[in-house]
Amino acid sequence: MPNLPQDCWSVLGIALVLYAMGCIQSISCKSKVFRESISVIEVKASIDPVPTSIDESSSVVLRYRTPHFRASAQVLVPPIPKKETWIVGWIQACSHMEFYNHYGEQGMSSWELPDLQDGKIQAISDSDGVNYPWYGNTTETCMIVGPTRKESKFSISMNDNFYPSVTWAVPVSESNVAKLTSIHRDQSFTTWLVATNTATSEMVTLQTIKWRMRLGIDVNPSRPLGQRATLRQPFAQEQPQVLSKNEPIPPSALVKPNANDAQVLMWRPKEGPPLVVIPSKYR
Repeated sequence: MPNLPQDCWSVLGIALVLYAMGCIQSISCKSKVFRESISVIEVKASIDPVPTSIDESSSVVLRYRTPHFRASAQVLVPPIPKKETWIVGWIQACSHMEFYNHYGEQGMSSWELPDLQDGKIQAISDSDGVNYPWYGNTTETCMIVGPTRKESKFSISMNDNFYPSVTWAVPVSESNVAKLTSIHRDQSFTTWLVATNTATSEMVTLQTIKWRMRLGIDVNPSRPLGQRATLRQPFAQEQPQVLSKNEPIPPSALVKPNANDAQVLMWRPKEGPPLVVIPSKYR
């Protein structure tokens, strides 16, 4: 190797540093360009314009079925230059829940999310409980494995509704006499359309939707089965909002537990201390 003057070595060192920085910047820029090139061609969100239906066919429980919330999107992903995998899909979280079943003067049962109710978390995952953080892994997600030469265009969709059973009798009583007098439910959700890199966990929020489901049912337990319950309100739900500016996803919306595993059924009598009827599944 020739003996170069010290100044030449300095110039060569600076050149190498600048070259390396250029390469790193180029990689970073390519990654940024890729993220910013993922586009939502179309997004739709609605709640079916039908009232909640009530089913009194059982002598043990009242069942009701709310209309469906539905969301769909067409997404365009640019060519992926490297060997990496991206998943585009729906993530949903519950940010508010009131779920009260009243039994006249005896008290009420209440499905509760303790950490959400106490303000310890901003929202709780509404994942299917298997494919965290995704709402599901059939129509709800799409996986793109790179490298790809062409852009990828696809549609993803999801839907959600409530179909619970509420006991006619007080849940902590040995009696099977109908005492249910009313049901009140009010829940709020945020649904995000997200693209994430499976290797780096990089996450790009593409769309944010907010929606709410409410219902009130009056019950006359003294009437014959099949004639007890009446839908009070609302007959039509508020339609979802597709936000013009995305909201950040709270960390609690991406991890266990989901709402179904975290919820607790409480009995809150008019007199006396509350009782846990069904504890949380999450330990």
